[in-house]
Amino acid sequence: MTEILVENELFHLRNDQFSYVFRLVNGQFLMHVHFGRRLSTVQGDILRRFATVPEADFDRNEFRLDRLPQEAPTFGYGDLRDGLLRVRGEDGSDSLNLTYRSYAVGANKPALEGLPSAYDKTSACKTLSVTLADDRLGLECRLYYTIFDDCDILARHVELTNIGAQKLNIERALSACVDFHQSDYKLLTLSGGWARERHMDWRAIMQGIQGVSSARGASSAQSNPFMALATSNADETCGDVFAFALVYSGNFRADATVDQYGQTRAMIGLNDEGFGWRLTSGETFVTPEAVLCYSSRGLSGMSHAFHTLCRRHIVRGRYRDAERPILLNNWEATYFDFDEEKLLAIAAKAAEIGAELFVLDDGWFGHRDADNCSLGDWVEDTRKLPGGLARLSDAIHGRGLKFGLWFEPEMVSPDSDLYRAHPDWCLHAGEMERLTGRNQLVLDMSRTEVCDYVYHAVADVLTRVKIDYVKWDMNRNFSPAGSAGFPPEAQREVPHRYMLGLYSVLERMVTAFPEVLFESCASGGGRFDLGMLHYMPQTWCSDNTDAHDRCFVQYATSLLFPQSAMGAHISAVPNHQTGRTTGMSTRSDVAMGGTYGFELDVTRLPDAEIAEMKHLLTRVKGVRNTLLYGVFHRLQSPFETNGAAWMVVSEDRREAVVTSVRFRAQVNRTLPCLPLRGLDPHCIYHVEETDERLSGDELMTLGLTLEYPSGDDVSCSFVLHAAHD
Repeated sequence: MTEILVENELFHLRNDQFSYVFRLVNGQFLMHVHFGRRLSTVQGDILRRFATVPEADFDRNEFRLDRLPQEAPTFGYGDLRDGLLRVRGEDGSDSLNLTYRSYAVGANKPALEGLPSAYDKTSACKTLSVTLADDRLGLECRLYYTIFDDCDILARHVELTNIGAQKLNIERALSACVDFHQSDYKLLTLSGGWARERHMDWRAIMQGIQGVSSARGASSAQSNPFMALATSNADETCGDVFAFALVYSGNFRADATVDQYGQTRAMIGLNDEGFGWRLTSGETFVTPEAVLCYSSRGLSGMSHAFHTLCRRHIVRGRYRDAERPILLNNWEATYFDFDEEKLLAIAAKAAEIGAELFVLDDGWFGHRDADNCSLGDWVEDTRKLPGGLARLSDAIHGRGLKFGLWFEPEMVSPDSDLYRAHPDWCLHAGEMERLTGRNQLVLDMSRTEVCDYVYHAVADVLTRVKIDYVKWDMNRNFSPAGSAGFPPEAQREVPHRYMLGLYSVLERMVTAFPEVLFESCASGGGRFDLGMLHYMPQTWCSDNTDAHDRCFVQYATSLLFPQSAMGAHISAVPNHQTGRTTGMSTRSDVAMGGTYGFELDVTRLPDAEIAEMKHLLTRVKGVRNTLLYGVFHRLQSPFETNGAAWMVVSEDRREAVVTSVRFRAQVNRTLPCLPLRGLDPHCIYHVEETDERLSGDELMTLGLTLEYPSGDDVSCSFVLHAAHD
């Protein structure tokens, strides 16, 4: 049961699994007490637990905040560590003295104005708000905490309001801070680059600052807005894990600082780099929402909490719980070289194998025969599509398929009608040369007129053509992040204003077209975050579709995101990114780890492969609901072993799908056995592929025997059903 208890200057938030506790000191300052295992009571002399703080200091003027675990630390007024907030007043000083004013408890989850955030429609969550203020600056600070009853997640954000007459400048506005009383942790982050997104990075923390960040204008392929602190004994199923993620898609920082006393301060929020915000009298600034997770069951418990958060409190709309259509995307089949006849031939073959959605990717608009023109001109190229999109859509639907379309609405090509008409609509820095990346510039989404153009350009196509799916891409980062729409003193606001503009467009879009399935993409997985997931229920994991490499990407992505959020396709071999050749069944098994689809020219495949694809697709459709919405378990890490294994179990534990991939063949070995997880120990399961009947207890203890085909990068997968006898 979710509770918020406030008594004797102590604030205690808890559900059935964890507690979050802080208290008031000297009637002024909020001291962090506990984040972790559920506590029945918090009594005793809490202050005496902090040996670095002499008791006398609590009553004297030399009260040292830099020795105290805090809830809303600020640098420069008693605390010499990095702080949650930095605000500069008209006198030039950035010293904040935030002291306690009041609190309130509510039964609902507040939305964040202009920003994506978790939601709750059951009223089973509770929210605490605590008000602090600095009288010198005329600044009011509200700390928000929401605790859910169905997942071990605490949602936090901060609101800053100028209640005085001064003009204030916000220079740092992070979303959450937790001061831990020790530093015996290892830090987990998800890092990488294009085509190798979200790989697991472990490191021991030490005195000083360590973490990840992005100043690229997107959450980025290089660093995901997530980090976790784990006890030294933590692994997949055991140990304590404290995780932090940001519901935001732009510049961020997430780091842990160990101080001279061996305490650890963990913070997450907007990146200070390039950030600033003017706050005039009466205005309020809202930080993005941070979601914090505590797990006493290792990484698995952390993932289950985040997966529940995503499915029940982040993803919205028709496709939150619905079957996702199995798609075929034409990109790797044709690239820019296609016409209507070629597309319809591919679509006809896609319908034959059992696909349900045909997606036309880049190259359908303007005069785009390469990636050097036409972005921003979202009008059909009648050379390729003489009957326009409407005729193509009708023909696709006539073959029993849904129709999807690729857009890159946030970008503009210098060779485009849009750029020639509005050259100042791109991000740029005054008279400096305009740097292109991928032959394109970034539209300035901080400006209302640009946002209106982007919305209407896409909405016009969706209104006049029957479109069932949109792939929303974004292929370059900000450099420089300047805007002609704001004065010099406001330029540091541009990156965040860009995100607010983008979110406003996406909110309009999903509201106006609720039947459309939107998928986010950013050069693959360069903007895979909880913010985009609030508008689009799935994200393209990576442009690297190689089954071997996808084992790493999808395995690590599953730490935070459920399989229903991960776009995963079977592509051609040799693979277009790695040159590796992998069997069809292995490519299919790996694609079952996400939203299943195809990205290859099926018209060129031999009859035997077409027959195999039909068989594989029939099998996938039979267990699709479990694959998308079942409970996910990682069984073998590709980062530590010669393969990867995972399984998905239906919520009622009556069905399970198990997948195992072996990377390198080995000789003179016994058959491996893979212990399973999440089954009903008292249930007898029928293994379809071997016709065995085995108890859940035996499968989880002794394991499932694996027999791989010969060769490298091979797989085997199993479907388990609860036996009727």
